[in-house]
Amino acid sequence: MTPTDLAACTATDLLALYRSGQASPVEATQAVLARIDRLNPSLRAFCFVAADEALASARASEARWQRGEATGTLDGVPASIKDLILTRGMPTLRGSRTVDPHQPWDVDAPAAARLREAGAVILGKTSTPEFGCKGETNSPLTGITRNPWDTSKTPGGSSGGTAAAVAAGLGPISVGTDGAGSVRIPAAFCGNVGLKPSFGRVPAYPLSPFGTVAHLGPHTMSVRDAALMLSVLARPDARDWTSLPPVDRDYTVGLEDGIRGLKVAWSPGLGFAKNVHPEVAAACAAAAARLSELGAHVEAVDPGIEDPLDITTGLWFVGAWTVWNTLTAEQQAVADPDFAAEAQLGAAYSALDVARLNLRRGALGSHLRQFMQRYDLLVTPTVAVPAFDARPAGQAAMSPEAMLGWTPFSYPFNLSQQPAITVPCGVTQAGLPIGLQFVGPMFGDALVLRAARAFESLVPVARPVL
Repeated sequence: MTPTDLAACTATDLLALYRSGQASPVEATQAVLARIDRLNPSLRAFCFVAADEALASARASEARWQRGEATGTLDGVPASIKDLILTRGMPTLRGSRTVDPHQPWDVDAPAAARLREAGAVILGKTSTPEFGCKGETNSPLTGITRNPWDTSKTPGGSSGGTAAAVAAGLGPISVGTDGAGSVRIPAAFCGNVGLKPSFGRVPAYPLSPFGTVAHLGPHTMSVRDAALMLSVLARPDARDWTSLPPVDRDYTVGLEDGIRGLKVAWSPGLGFAKNVHPEVAAACAAAAARLSELGAHVEAVDPGIEDPLDITTGLWFVGAWTVWNTLTAEQQAVADPDFAAEAQLGAAYSALDVARLNLRRGALGSHLRQFMQRYDLLVTPTVAVPAFDARPAGQAAMSPEAMLGWTPFSYPFNLSQQPAITVPCGVTQAGLPIGLQFVGPMFGDALVLRAARAFESLVPVARPVL
């Protein structure tokens, strides 16, 4: 294994190489930084790179490994953080020209703090649309982020920079956020693993203005890496009053136990998705059938819900309107036109409208929890379409359908707060990745990781050629 190979390694691979003395954190970090230098100008996966700080962190990790004192779960692993998440020493501009970069950046959000404590080498911040407002990654601040599989295509969003970075070998692990699919959409578009844990499992600070649909989760090259990351990120933080009670567990334990005997509901359209791309539908149906090879009992069944698109976008638009009203007129003038359009749509909702949306959300969540009493897992496509053309901000009229109509499999499970993970299950004839989604019962984070790992053993993750 040479340093030029290290950028293609998973976190698990790197840790094994460090233990054996075949590679060092400094070599791995240098390899990744060189790859960032080469690829980021075209991909725009990173909006901020802290090369000197990363190398200093890598040298400290290397010294710990040399002394036999590596203490962190991710000691020496290059990592990145989405630019919605506060990170000490690095500007968090949220993809927006409305945020002043010239201010103290002296706070780590819980996810950033846990990565540091685990010894990860933080490379920098990954690009996001303004305030994470859409399922593609473009903004007036950072321009267009592109998909490593085909740079004419979007990597998805809003964790598009995170997805592009991991797919391109610009660090094997990254933290994203997911308010309506924003980890899983780009993971599917870029051929990665993306986990949305149960709401509250990964603490957040500050809490999202978009409310209790917003999760934080790992974005990785492999399921094992996602389990490693969740073990780190799930540690408690008192600043998040919505976080779940702490669990002292290693999510890699039991990861290889398989899914033999589990009852799996395969739903190709959730009962309402009518416009699934034929190649996506065929690849996911074939993948679901293969779960029987692993010993699962697979049944084609829909969960019996109506499309909750109007619930999701209604709550989201109200959140956008809330943020909009924190901005000055000067800031509003330089905002992303897509975010401005969302905010204006949110202005039309009354308090009674919001209360009714939340009542409907509660009914949906109750229905899905009851459905999951009959099945261990629900399996669906991750996104209804392959990655579409990358485009600048403001190129399409904003509406619920334009915002999320092409990703009907992601947002229901933000409303219900269930854990969901996407893993690659094939590529289109044009060579674009397709994702398969495993949804678990609430608090079933270990189960969805285990199922995804079982599938990954049949269909290993492919990487783009760069």
